Amino acid sequence: MASKTRSAVVTGVSSGIGRAIAQTLIGDGWRVFGSVRKEEDAEELKSSLGGAFIPLLFDVTDPDAIESAAQKVRAELDGQTLAGLVNNAGVTVSGPLLYIDPDEVRRQLEINLFGALHVTQAFAPMLGADASLKGKPGRIVNMSSAAGKIGWPIQGPYSMSKHALEAFSASLRRELMVHGIDVVIVGPGAVKTAIWDKGGETDPAKYRDTEYYDVMTGLDEKYAELAKDGLEPEAIGDLVRDILDGRKTKTRYAVMNNKFIMWTLPMLLPPRWFDRILFKQFGFRKVKKQR
Repeated sequence: MASKTRSAVVTGVSSGIGRAIAQTLIGDGWRVFGSVRKEEDAEELKSSLGGAFIPLLFDVTDPDAIESAAQKVRAELDGQTLAGLVNNAGVTVSGPLLYIDPDEVRRQLEINLFGALHVTQAFAPMLGADASLKGKPGRIVNMSSAAGKIGWPIQGPYSMSKHALEAFSASLRRELMVHGIDVVIVGPGAVKTAIWDKGGETDPAKYRDTEYYDVMTGLDEKYAELAKDGLEPEAIGDLVRDILDGRKTKTRYAVMNNKFIMWTLPMLLPPRWFDRILFKQFGFRKVKKQR
């Protein structure tokens, strides 16, 4: 007889938000299939999270590996539906859009946007798009960001990927109504995770001869400040659990500390006003023209 345990797939569980989501769900009685890219991460997570955690080895930019993982999950479900899919895997790439290598932007989109598309296409049948499976339709949670609504300077590639993920999520939600599968966006502000320790995966030296170099050299300090005041990953884990349980039913959740300053005010201010605030906060200086 098939297990009645609810099952979810969560991508990017090796650390940070993904790990916190997996840990929270398992603590609430879920079985979690979590994606990692390294075998050693899979072994460490199995040891830490116990038998309710089943690792899936794939990179979200590898459709063949994703499909293999999906077949593994389908076999484990034994004819039952998957209750949740959390598209969490992502990176942040920073750099001034006038000078950044377009290949870096493509990589950003391949991971944060097309990764979510590939994973969704592979696992949607198990969420209920395959009518032969037994059980209630599942729910998809797409991990966006405040950057999904606000175009932060120097974080253009990341903001682009999250803006696109928001559109993907809205269109997907409307399309999946035919199967009863819901799609919810979670848009955190800063969270205390290792993603901020990487300085946006950007080497300021690449921009030494540009008008943005001074701003780029100060990014690490800004990221550190954001991380210091950020949410604990466990707060996101609790929210995702409540969404998958059906206790939270909005289509989008903005969750962050200092929400009025970091979210409400930017959404309310005229864009030109907010432009000037960010110009000052990031330490931009107008280029003096030669006469």
